[in-house]
Amino acid sequence: MRRLLALASLALLAACAGKPERPATTPPPPATNPPPPATEAPPKPITRAADAGVAMVDMPALPEAAAALAAFRASCAGVTRREDLSGLTRPQDWQLACAAAATASDAEAFFRDQFKAVRIAGGSGFATGYYEPEIAASLTRQPGYDVPLYKRPADLIDVPLGDFAPSLKGRTVRGRVQGTRLVPYATREQISAGALVGKQLELAWAADPYEAFFLEIQGSGRLRLPDGRSIRIGYDGQNGRDYVAIGRLLIEQGKLERGKAGMAQILDWLRSHPDEAPAILNANPSKIFFRELKGDGPVGAMGAVVTPFVSVAADPAFIPLGAPLLVETTLTGPATPFTRLMVAQDTGGAIKGANRIDLFLGPGAEAAAIAGAQSSPATLTLLIPAAAAARLNP
Repeated sequence: MRRLLALASLALLAACAGKPERPATTPPPPATNPPPPATEAPPKPITRAADAGVAMVDMPALPEAAAALAAFRASCAGVTRREDLSGLTRPQDWQLACAAAATASDAEAFFRDQFKAVRIAGGSGFATGYYEPEIAASLTRQPGYDVPLYKRPADLIDVPLGDFAPSLKGRTVRGRVQGTRLVPYATREQISAGALVGKQLELAWAADPYEAFFLEIQGSGRLRLPDGRSIRIGYDGQNGRDYVAIGRLLIEQGKLERGKAGMAQILDWLRSHPDEAPAILNANPSKIFFRELKGDGPVGAMGAVVTPFVSVAADPAFIPLGAPLLVETTLTGPATPFTRLMVAQDTGGAIKGANRIDLFLGPGAEAAAIAGAQSSPATLTLLIPAAAAARLNP
């Protein structure tokens, strides 16, 4: 019982802690006639879609609906039982649509019949991209393969804060138990210095430290083994530390130019500055743990295989996982307009906030080039089941 109370207290404290949004400034001198104290309550923080503003809109055209229907079918096993952190839908709302999806032959008609269109916070958002990398690795340590890719440690604990307070639903802290306390897990720098050595957690050994780093950012990928075989590995946990974008850091330090800090440019800089590179990598304290995947992949947060140019990663506090959404953006690499119906099937540590999405662009070098450059404003129209829409707009 003492351990549970300690965990609960720590979880609540962790949820309340956070970085200020802007630098502190010198307070102004006191006013001669100070205004009366405010009587209005402070604005409610926007932590999910229900707080951000939801507006019904006309159903738009739905290009590529057939591919979206196939992805939606694959998500039905999860969407009908998963709690929606956005507050927009309930598991039972999806049952009618999932039953109809099983036999639907006209994809666009299916979506028009079963869903209503809404926009969260006006629909204005931003789209980046991710892909499935393939890197050289070995299942045993040998010359040329000495960068460990780790399995999830047994002492890494996830604490859903909603278990302790309803107001914290959807938020999680991660750490390890030390005595009667939950303490933060080791950072990337500490793990690089040997915090996990001797624990038999090495899943594989990569040949290139920078490719291994970007494999973590993507969350899954393929390992090309010395004997020519290829295996898939996927996300199996994270150390609970905040993600820091090293591209932004390199821009702030004047090492790369804004607009010229895509994945290719970051990799070039790291390889040409081997003495400075470790400090840059360690500035991102987040560390990802992996497991081997069998069968098709990669697998998204819904437990379904993600599909190139159909699946997106989103913040489940704003976009229900499994929901269809019309994405209107531009593919930055080829600089071409991109409009199609997609499905939210994944999440990401850097994908936070209303209408922030990550497009899954597939495997291979071409997908890597497009994903590495992708950075465009986007307009999102979310489709939710008619039953959920009726609660929003009776």
